[in-house]
Amino acid sequence: MSNLQLAIQFFFQIAVILTFCQIVGLAAKRLGQPQVVAEMIAGVLLGPSLLGLLAPDLFTKLFPADSMKVLFPVSQLGLAAYMFVVGMEFRMDIVRKKMHSAVAVSLAGMITPFVLGSGLAWFFFHHTELFPKETSLTEAMIFLGASMCVTAFPMLARIIHFKKLAGTTMGTVALGAGAIDDAAAWCLLAVVLASFDGNMSHAIVNIAAGAAYVTVALVLVRPLLAWWARGVERRGALSDREFVFCLVLMSLGAWITDAIGLHAVFGAFIMGAVMPRGVVVHALTERIQPLTVALLLPLFFTFSGLNTQIGLLDSWYLWGMTGLVMFAAVAGKALACYGAARLTGLNNREALGIGTLMNARGLMELIIINIGLQRGIISPALFATLVIMAVLTTLMASPIFERLVGRHRPAAEPEDDSPGAPLSPEPGR
Repeated sequence: MSNLQLAIQFFFQIAVILTFCQIVGLAAKRLGQPQVVAEMIAGVLLGPSLLGLLAPDLFTKLFPADSMKVLFPVSQLGLAAYMFVVGMEFRMDIVRKKMHSAVAVSLAGMITPFVLGSGLAWFFFHHTELFPKETSLTEAMIFLGASMCVTAFPMLARIIHFKKLAGTTMGTVALGAGAIDDAAAWCLLAVVLASFDGNMSHAIVNIAAGAAYVTVALVLVRPLLAWWARGVERRGALSDREFVFCLVLMSLGAWITDAIGLHAVFGAFIMGAVMPRGVVVHALTERIQPLTVALLLPLFFTFSGLNTQIGLLDSWYLWGMTGLVMFAAVAGKALACYGAARLTGLNNREALGIGTLMNARGLMELIIINIGLQRGIISPALFATLVIMAVLTTLMASPIFERLVGRHRPAAEPEDDSPGAPLSPEPGR
């Protein structure tokens, strides 16, 4: 396809994707599900699992292979921009006060599902063909363990917005633990990819470079931005040039962590977290958030759905393996995180809410298993199994949360380390 044809095709894809996401969203809202879950399901339905199965010719015309060259980078831009906003709304003051809870929940949410996932990988490796022959037992165990311990960090953030939990102990501990879990999962993935390439030094370099990026952002970039923001506060407005400057920082942060083998979402999130609270954050959120959540982020879910083929699970045996994956995912994440939250002094309702929220896999799961599929570490059948696990654990989050926490959800704590009003929830979400 020519560049002009790709552009025309892309605009038509946007119209179809946004319309379908809104239609699915209307149905999801009646079931108490946030729009983000509707977009995740819509992405799978637009892929080969439904549209490609029922109308293969229409699917091929709507999503030709060449069009992925445009859809992929735009979807990544939406993901990075959204995580930049999530970082700006991240409450560092609550994390500091509840650090022991966030770390404990994170460790429980990593170690338990990793052990269960590794055990499943051992079983799958020896008794099934869900791992290709090129994948070693060690690589299989680490990869599936990392897939089990990941939390849907961006999706978790959107659910927290939808439930109006931003700024609460429950929401911030869950976000803090989710950020730690996903960073650890990406480190584990770096180890697997390095092993798969036969060069373990890559993993060490990636992890060290990630730690260096976080350190520089917190120790150097944050104070410089705070000094610059004093002038913005005096004027009471962020200029267009300053807005572009912040977008440049977001892009550089995403580029750095992508280049060092982690993922762009972490670089964008950290850059958002170091942005000065007050006028700067409020102005950036007002400008970035509406277009990002309404237009760009649904494109990522659709792109992921295009790689999902649930029809590959064509036997009761494979569906039984899917059931084992679901059991290990829920037991390892929800129950372990609930127990850790209780042991660190959080009340029963907060612990139940945190365990429920941490169990959602969604977006980050899709990212990791897409990489595993593209690199040949897992088979398409195991990919489909993990997609089902990601969708179901995310679907469970809202109804179980409402059942266990419901109208007793906590109020946001007043922010004590920066000026400015609390940020509003996502519009229409």
